[in-house]
Amino acid sequence: MTKFDKSKLPSRYVTEGPARAPHRSYYYAMGMTEEEIHQPLVGVATCWNEAAPCNIALNRQAQAVKGGVKEAHGSPREFTTITVTDGIAMGHEGMRSSLASREAIADTVELTMRGHCYDALVGLAGCDKSLPGMMMAMVRLNVPSVFVYGGSILPGKAPQIDEIPEDFRTRDLTVQDMFEAVGRHQNGELSDKALDVLERVACPSAGACGGQFTANTMACVSEAIGLALMNSSGMPAPYESRDQYGEASGRAVMQLLEKNIRARDVVTRKSLENAARVVACTGGSTNAGLHLPAIAHEAGIEFYLGDVCDIFRETPYFVDLKPGGTYVAKDLYEAGGIPVVMKELRKAGLIHEDCVTASGRSIGEELDLIDREADGKVIYPIEQPLTKTGGVVGLKGNLAPDGAIVKVAGIPTQHQRFTGPARVFECEEEAFEAVKARGYEEGEVIVIRNEGPAGGPGMREMLATTAALSGQGMGKKVALITDGRFSGATRGFCVGHVGPEAAHGGPIALLKNGDMVTIDAVAGELSVDLSDEELAERKANWAGPRETIYATGAVWKFAKLVGETYKGAVTHPGGKAERHVYMDL
Repeated sequence: MTKFDKSKLPSRYVTEGPARAPHRSYYYAMGMTEEEIHQPLVGVATCWNEAAPCNIALNRQAQAVKGGVKEAHGSPREFTTITVTDGIAMGHEGMRSSLASREAIADTVELTMRGHCYDALVGLAGCDKSLPGMMMAMVRLNVPSVFVYGGSILPGKAPQIDEIPEDFRTRDLTVQDMFEAVGRHQNGELSDKALDVLERVACPSAGACGGQFTANTMACVSEAIGLALMNSSGMPAPYESRDQYGEASGRAVMQLLEKNIRARDVVTRKSLENAARVVACTGGSTNAGLHLPAIAHEAGIEFYLGDVCDIFRETPYFVDLKPGGTYVAKDLYEAGGIPVVMKELRKAGLIHEDCVTASGRSIGEELDLIDREADGKVIYPIEQPLTKTGGVVGLKGNLAPDGAIVKVAGIPTQHQRFTGPARVFECEEEAFEAVKARGYEEGEVIVIRNEGPAGGPGMREMLATTAALSGQGMGKKVALITDGRFSGATRGFCVGHVGPEAAHGGPIALLKNGDMVTIDAVAGELSVDLSDEELAERKANWAGPRETIYATGAVWKFAKLVGETYKGAVTHPGGKAERHVYMDL
């Protein structure tokens, strides 16, 4: 006896009826029993690879998920997709592959699910782009879906030796400290030996970067948006006890399938707003301003950078996490994790409680089960926040008509305004070399252009440059703006996602050295002291986008297809243009 009626499920096309005997012979070839063949087929997708610690534990966790699916009378079918890991891709040409990989992940998961007619999806991901990529696939396919984060890395500890500066010895280390150590080393403040020792201890285990960088930010999003089980994202990757969440996720997806609760029942305008709240109050990565619109796009929901930033503006920042703050993901988990954070948001009426989650219960019902309270150290009470507005702020003005985004978590309000002359660089490498050689002045606004999604191509992150500035002690003495992105680990007054990008003739393409640029995160302004007439004249004389070395291949294809940054830098028409629903074919 099978528990599920497969007459309306996609997998009927590959397992039911006399015509499918050839297909069934393939399943028998893999050791499946007759009962397993006629149960629902559940895709268990992982981004497992040996590229970086973020992904290395996903393989084991997938086995736990499969166990949960089997317990609930489903047949799990494991498959893998790619990841480009930003920590490895950072600071060189490889970073052009990063954002394009988000689309490739969503596309390959979609194609695998469609090609084999799987009925539901559990997706496991560990690194920056693989999290939104996996969630995008779930929403695009609109199948019953549960997301599982692979978990964060354990914090590193420096040995107590004189060679290593005291500030490194007295704090938890993350990969961000290594990028900043490079700046200190270039500055002559850190010896070769100290750098050598630090690189061996900064990242001591499997798992994604430990601060509230992009991976942990999007992991928090997965819970807040409802695609992941509550508290499943917090536990560090090396803890084998994570397997309990894997098993529970496998069982949960079968329950969603039974109730026909699909990804778009979970991901709604309200749940996207909940997710943006959690990013804001935890001082999360600016990249959420790119990924939330992209996830919304798959559902046909218009939820753009400006909408995300509106929520950021009215949400208190009360969770003290690196890079703006003190603590790492493991500390947040030990303080009660995202459920306690959302409970605080609920106290201020900032959560939509009726949104359904992966458990089948609503957010409100889930939060009713949480008895822990804010610890006042990692998670502050919402009535006593670190700052009254979110850790990430949206900007607009004549330099960014389509908007821009800046992370202000950890930056005092008096330092959230900056006016200075532009120092213009045509790409990241040019800027990094200048920073290394101290080819800039205190008080300047460093402009890095031609790094947008189309113009880069690939919208690279500028962590090497920002970390070098911090390492030189200049993080607060200059500002930086770019049409590219920043790592979630970036510190300092750094504005990204400036749109339209230079390649599309945005005002950032028209800047010259010495133009006076104003960044005002309090007022939400990014402007240049030029008249409309002057900007129009410069536009008329603009030579057009610079040519890149990418004239073929995947990065070229991404550059040709990619849309505006403020809409999520997406590459297809999205849910609004759909003519069929995969589950109902």
